[in-house]
Amino acid sequence: MKKIALFLLLALPLFTMAQTKIKETEVPKSVLIALEKKYDSYKVKTWYKSPGQYTAQFSTDGQNGYAYFTHNGDWQYSSFPVKAENCPTAMNTYFTSSYPGYRIASIDYIEQMDGDVYYRMMIVKTGVGYTPRELIFDTHGRLQKSNAPDPDAVKREFYTLNNPDQEDISDEHLKNLKSHKGGKRPAAVEDVPEMINIDTTTAIVEHFKKICPASKVVEGPEWVNRVGGQVVAYYINRQEVEMEEVYDVTTETHVSTGKVLDKNHYTAAIVKYLAQKYAGEKYKIERMIVYTFDSKWRVDGKKPKPYTYVVISQKVAGLGNKLKYTRMEFDASGNFTNLLAQPIDINDIGAKD
Repeated sequence: MKKIALFLLLALPLFTMAQTKIKETEVPKSVLIALEKKYDSYKVKTWYKSPGQYTAQFSTDGQNGYAYFTHNGDWQYSSFPVKAENCPTAMNTYFTSSYPGYRIASIDYIEQMDGDVYYRMMIVKTGVGYTPRELIFDTHGRLQKSNAPDPDAVKREFYTLNNPDQEDISDEHLKNLKSHKGGKRPAAVEDVPEMINIDTTTAIVEHFKKICPASKVVEGPEWVNRVGGQVVAYYINRQEVEMEEVYDVTTETHVSTGKVLDKNHYTAAIVKYLAQKYAGEKYKIERMIVYTFDSKWRVDGKKPKPYTYVVISQKVAGLGNKLKYTRMEFDASGNFTNLLAQPIDINDIGAKD
């Protein structure tokens, strides 16, 4: 594989829905000819246009992808989304062992105009509002370039956050660090919420009033900042259900809606998972919240799927009346997906009995 310049990779943005959909009759002939020259057999589903660029959403040899062209008709590169299980084992092993507390946002197989091919893995720290980072692997799964944090620093931070009672962490600890899946459950960290000014804007408040008029709200809203540049409106609706409306402060757009479940409506699969995970231990479910995303919200061009956020508390020997909290995320089917180390905001553990 040829040596890849990181600045060049970062200049190759993957497809986003910000592009404008156009008809094939609006595509320059030079672009259509370039696509024909590049791929012997293909089928275009949709054409898109953005400043200085045309993009074909197409399929070839049973693979779906995107081909990018300049306005002059020069083919730039093509990207084909792939699943982790279809990537080289070495590539997945590197990610799993090097970035605990992170998740894979997307993986694409890239074909460049210079003939180079590689895998582009975008990873993001678990939680809300973190910036995706890029890992570039050759076709054998060997890391070539990255703008992600140093793996040792990531593992050290992850271990420290989840083992707050241990002041020193040796290299041996890092060598033996394992994924939380199937391994020893990391200890949760003690919460120290920060009081800061609330970043609401007129646009955000007006949107909240539109989707949650006073006739539907019996208590609230209470506005609270959330990590990652978000602000949340906590309120209780007329059905006396605790709700959350999450907004992105930068774009002033609605991100998601959270519904706090009562004990009688906890997800059975999650309750079963916790009972097995904490067998023989005392714990309490502080919060179980189902989040659904706004119909217009997109991440990497796709609407994220609903997920459930869970906080449990435990009394730990030697800490008196202090509690430790463990935060987890589950997918729509109730399967465990991520462990979170920090509170999402100041109201993170204010559950009602």
